[in-house]
Amino acid sequence: MNQYKQQVIDFFNQRIAYDQEGSRHPQEAAQLLSFVPLQKQQRALDIATGTGLVAISAAQKLGVQGYVVGVDFSPGMLAQAKQKVEPLGLTNIEFVEADAEAVDFMPESFDVILCCSAITYLPDIPKTLEKWYRFLRPGGFVAFTCPADTAYLAPLQGKVYTELFNLSLPHINEPLNTPEKCRNLLLQSGFREIEVVIEPSGCYLSLDDGRLSWSESSFYPRGNPLSLLSAQQLEQLQRKYRAEIEQLATDAGVWQDMTTFFVKARK
Repeated sequence: MNQYKQQVIDFFNQRIAYDQEGSRHPQEAAQLLSFVPLQKQQRALDIATGTGLVAISAAQKLGVQGYVVGVDFSPGMLAQAKQKVEPLGLTNIEFVEADAEAVDFMPESFDVILCCSAITYLPDIPKTLEKWYRFLRPGGFVAFTCPADTAYLAPLQGKVYTELFNLSLPHINEPLNTPEKCRNLLLQSGFREIEVVIEPSGCYLSLDDGRLSWSESSFYPRGNPLSLLSAQQLEQLQRKYRAEIEQLATDAGVWQDMTTFFVKARK
């Protein structure tokens, strides 16, 4: 397993409050499920299932004649998911600990494939979409959420990087960070009836909130450009970025855009 994927596992193993009150994830999972026409007796695959927010609700909607497989490579997350299933008495759901990119199923195994808040973490998204297309039965749906190009202060990070080093910073939410890119990638993979709904959202963060930090340990699925910087350059980058963040601060805090795309398409 490469360093990036181990970094992701370690991070999510520690996310014990992932679906607690105040987290955005339960609402996003519920919105994604309401976006997809689930029907009784269908088989669903939930990629990067995490604590089972999508998978468990899907299993309840599909009923005893339906079935859900939730895949994730974080044992910490899966342990939470299994704990939630036990008191519910669900028998139509299973969790598989595996790399979402490496997992394989027989062609036409599922009616629906879901991925909430996670597709951007996958290094090779075009290849992943091609696999999902193969896993789906004809007429089946794929549905996922992904951040917009404005989300998580990515525009500010790109601005700071370019001003300091006269280099373009690859966008962290590539290659699905605009509706047009979402549609084009899905079309290239064979999907049709593509729909992208833009859900504006965000929140104010205090200046001492860790989510405002930017370091070489940040997630960059398609290669971390910060790892190429010297210690001096990295310090310079962080100092300038912090100064820019402080200029954005208001009495309410620093606004962090979290605009999300809800995307679905049919095979």
